[in-house]
Amino acid sequence: MPNEEFVQLLPRDEHNQKLEANVHPPDWSNPKPSGRYNLVVIGAGTAGLVTAAGAAGLGAKVALIERSLMGGDCLNVGCVPSKGVISSARVAGTLRNASDFGVEVPSGVNINFAATMERMRRLRTQISTNDSAKRFHDLGIDVYFGQASFVDSDTVDVDGTRLQFKRAVIATGARAAAPPISGLSSVEYLTNETLFSLTELPRRLGVIGAGPIGCEMAQSFAQLGSEVFLVESAHGILPREDREAADIVQKALVDNGVKLLCCGRNLEIKNESGIRLTVESHDQAYDEPIDQLLVAVGRAPNVDHLNLESVGVDYDKKGVKVNERMQTTNPRIYAAGDICSRFQFTHAADFMARIVIQNALFKGRKKASTLKIPWCTYTSPEIAHVGLYEQEAEDEGIQVDTYVQQFSEVDRAILEGEDHGFAKVHVKKGTDQIVGATIVARNAGDMISEITLAMTHGLGLSKIGGTIHPYPTQAEAIRKLGDQYSRTRLTPLIKTLFKKWLAWTR
Repeated sequence: MPNEEFVQLLPRDEHNQKLEANVHPPDWSNPKPSGRYNLVVIGAGTAGLVTAAGAAGLGAKVALIERSLMGGDCLNVGCVPSKGVISSARVAGTLRNASDFGVEVPSGVNINFAATMERMRRLRTQISTNDSAKRFHDLGIDVYFGQASFVDSDTVDVDGTRLQFKRAVIATGARAAAPPISGLSSVEYLTNETLFSLTELPRRLGVIGAGPIGCEMAQSFAQLGSEVFLVESAHGILPREDREAADIVQKALVDNGVKLLCCGRNLEIKNESGIRLTVESHDQAYDEPIDQLLVAVGRAPNVDHLNLESVGVDYDKKGVKVNERMQTTNPRIYAAGDICSRFQFTHAADFMARIVIQNALFKGRKKASTLKIPWCTYTSPEIAHVGLYEQEAEDEGIQVDTYVQQFSEVDRAILEGEDHGFAKVHVKKGTDQIVGATIVARNAGDMISEITLAMTHGLGLSKIGGTIHPYPTQAEAIRKLGDQYSRTRLTPLIKTLFKKWLAWTR
């Protein structure tokens, strides 16, 4: 099927044409299958690409099927383009605050939104060579473009061509799916699949949903010059995150000019010579004309046309059902990535795919539950998290001690004007075993990896405290958490014994 039926690469400039040539070449000819494949992978997003490349690298005969664009959401409409936009927005935000650092920037600095988006498209195309059909063909993988559909437990049909397999992997991901909102169907609205096709800055932008995508884009477009209205039915933003952390980010969004309409009730979209957004927030009614509307809430698994019923693969509105070994209800068929996981992140899909390779090809018993999966919301500041929140630990019957290091007490954060944040870690009560952590900082996504490493390999918080960190860095906040824990081990009894020892050795 042509990719125009799915994600559309607009505008049709040189960058998007090169992108298409990489991830869905218009002149591509599907190969002719010869014999049974060790592995047939359906979907060429992160999970599918990692599975296919890893299996082929081990000598397996692999087929990779994609109906739209290789690279999936991450490359085309997710992580890559969004971070390109966020990077430009952060520069714009820095310029507005330059006087705080003694740097005088002339008033009326122009933000060229078209150039911002052109930069994003250019860099996305540059990155796309990693996910290209040519690269995977050169890895020895048979790449097929078309709609996959299971025929039976050892056969997949791709637009009339039948592929025999020993094992199959479903890695078809998920897509944007708008919730039922009154009047929404009467207007043309944006999702993450269309937002990055914009070439003109919306003067007034409505955003529905204050989850990660909604917050990232609301802040970015406000920094780039849009008047932004962010609607959320819950109280505040990022309802799944640590509340203290979310409150810091919320203040930053408001400071950037985002109009937050939380506790939103009676939301309605109207088509009246353009788009109108009406909603009640904290007992106040709003009726706002907007130029563009971004719906940033709701996802649906891509199970259409796969004919899963014919091979006994169970699924529901959340996706394909798998066990801890990433195996579906058909033992010959596995799944990985957004199609089957609540952790809908590129890096999570990557490591699930590695588990699939071990278990599908080598009869391994690697479990996804062993993965320590961090995540990050790329606002300014960022929120990064790994492991359990305090309430989750309590729900699981795990008692914890919590240590918090404010960035207002970290020299580098103070000097960089980024002292409105913290690093927080939960350890199993009475021990230094880390069960979860949250960081709020400009580069929290980078910093969380140190704690993820410790959790993955069973290193306690005291080990972090005993590790030398360069001074001055913001990562010192994590070492200071280790110091906090170590000080709790200095009990009154131990202090008394130390004093006696020192007195005796004087």
